[in-house]
Amino acid sequence: MALNTHFDELLEFPCILAFKVMGVNKPELVIQVLEVVQRLAPGDYSPQIKPSSKGNYCAFSLSIKVTDKTHVESIYTELNQLELVRHVL
Repeated sequence: MALNTHFDELLEFPCILAFKVMGVNKPELVIQVLEVVQRLAPGDYSPQIKPSSKGNYCAFSLSIKVTDKTHVESIYTELNQLELVRHVL
């Protein structure tokens, strides 16, 4: 499914873009997210994980070098398909 975004109008590629991921607070979440990111944009990532006040969810940011609009959209799409992920910003 193609996303109808305007990243190509708003960003100058290639660039570093911060992706914020929020999901269920389980160790597998970070592992699964990093597997997707490494496949789509290999690099050295070390996210800082912040648990929610009750500890049920966690959030972290990743700065990823993206090459074009399609690259950004594919990262968003694949991260959102992970079962433990609730939101990607």
